Amino acid sequence: MRRSQKFEKPKNRKGTLIQLGGYLMRYKWRLLLAIVLTIGSNLLALVGPLLSGYAIDAIELGFGKVNFNQVFYYAFWMVIFYITSAGLTYILEVLMITVSRKVTYAMRKDVFNKLLDLPIGYFDVHQTGDVISRITYDIDTINSSLSNDLIQVSSAVITVLGSFLMMLAISPKLVLIFVFTVPISIVMSKYLVKKTRPLFGRRSRKMGELNGFVEEMVSGQKTLRIYDQEENTINKFNVKNKEAVEAYYNAEYYGSMIFPTINLINNVSLACISVFGSLLYLAGEMTIGQISSFVLYSRKFSGPINEMANIMNDLQSALAAAERVFALLDELPEAEDTEEMAELKTVKGNIILENVRFSYDANQVIIRDLSLQVEAGKLVAIVGPTGAGKTTIINLLMRFYDVESGNIYVDGNEVHELTRDSLRKAFAMVLQDTWIFHGSIYENLTYGKENATMEEVVKAAKAARIHSFIEHLPNGYETILSDAGTPISKGQEQLLTIARAMLMDAKMLILDEATSNVDTRTEKKIQEAMRHLMKNKTCFVIAHRLSTIQNADLILVVDRGDVVERGTHEVLMEKAGMYWQLYQAQFD
Repeated sequence: MRRSQKFEKPKNRKGTLIQLGGYLMRYKWRLLLAIVLTIGSNLLALVGPLLSGYAIDAIELGFGKVNFNQVFYYAFWMVIFYITSAGLTYILEVLMITVSRKVTYAMRKDVFNKLLDLPIGYFDVHQTGDVISRITYDIDTINSSLSNDLIQVSSAVITVLGSFLMMLAISPKLVLIFVFTVPISIVMSKYLVKKTRPLFGRRSRKMGELNGFVEEMVSGQKTLRIYDQEENTINKFNVKNKEAVEAYYNAEYYGSMIFPTINLINNVSLACISVFGSLLYLAGEMTIGQISSFVLYSRKFSGPINEMANIMNDLQSALAAAERVFALLDELPEAEDTEEMAELKTVKGNIILENVRFSYDANQVIIRDLSLQVEAGKLVAIVGPTGAGKTTIINLLMRFYDVESGNIYVDGNEVHELTRDSLRKAFAMVLQDTWIFHGSIYENLTYGKENATMEEVVKAAKAARIHSFIEHLPNGYETILSDAGTPISKGQEQLLTIARAMLMDAKMLILDEATSNVDTRTEKKIQEAMRHLMKNKTCFVIAHRLSTIQNADLILVVDRGDVVERGTHEVLMEKAGMYWQLYQAQFD
């Protein structure tokens, strides 16, 4: 029993951090240098308050009682340390930007490669805009966090630890104040982070949904306007936009509570330091310079805590984005070909479906028990009502989906015993939805056969009745087409895709409503040319216009996943069954 592809759930926060760490460890030596630079720049900056206290202690009570030599000496070294620290910080910033750029490049490359490995079923259940949002917006969010937040976090750790040790060396008694304030800060931070974390995940999801909706509406502009749905679409967009904005606002609003809360606690601790420091000075246990240094260190100690609270929003946003990216990367790809699988080399085109059963989900069976046999070199037409399973049969032949039970044979080989690559190369396919990418007409035509000669290209274009049109373009076959097909019509796009399929040296051809965008006269000419060009090759044609398949060697009438009738046009018309009813419905 073969089951359809299932999709995994997103990983948890711990798993996300491990995967993100895996990307960072690819550049471990750069990260090691970044750690050294971080330690160096912060330690140099930590010397400043100590020197400042020494300079203040060089000032005695009374007018003019200042040891300027000591003041200038300590001030000079403060400038040297701060300038050196700033220089190291600049190098660190450049280094981390480089690392984040490389991580972003690698991550985006991995996501794109993953998209090419995913089964077709993944794209059936995920909006295109949402997928694009993951590879653009979410990865950009991660990039921003890596280049900025990691530096701040690592600097904060060193600064807090260094400041604490310096304060402990100056006055252990004053440090006792932080015994009360720091735990309160930690508890409040954990509480607020726990409350806001789901909000950032919701923000990323809503942005993906908004992008998906916009992508759908932009691609469907003509249909939207034909049905006069502008106002309705605007209302739907307003709902999606409002949800995205509210999700963004809630995440930022509740996340912004962290900073003022922690800042309040730190300011209270500073007030306590000022009061108790004054008492220690009066008791002769501290000098003015030591109090000044302690206050500066307390600001350095509390400053990173404030910063940590401030960047916590960005970190949560980055982690939420990373969860979406890694959820995609963790999706199960198409099963890899095994060493036991054979290459389909000498293709004749004999197709057998034996008791095939398939469903996209457990609630709706598309194909129940389908059996059919197609001889090599035959033109087979598949007709039937909408939802009968016509396109599904093609998807199973190409192994875009795997059957639940039953078997499919190509030239006597069960398709699951053949490599996907060799199986799919045996087919050329033209779909109803044309796909023209940005590039020249020549590049589009040779997409499936890059080593094709111009003579072969022209021959295929002539057979598809598109050569004359191409020759009249300013640059002929070198004319550049955009992804929308400009400057050619939809019907001409379809002729190009037909020529592309003709050019492939495939023994089997699949046409899924491939001529729906051309007129009937042109369609008949294309089929005549195609019959000549595809001689001795097996052809599958899915068509609704029954007038275009009357010359087929075999017509299969499919209903609810079963072949209910088969034969030539004349034979089926004589039976006066389902095919006859479909034909009469079109031409009555």
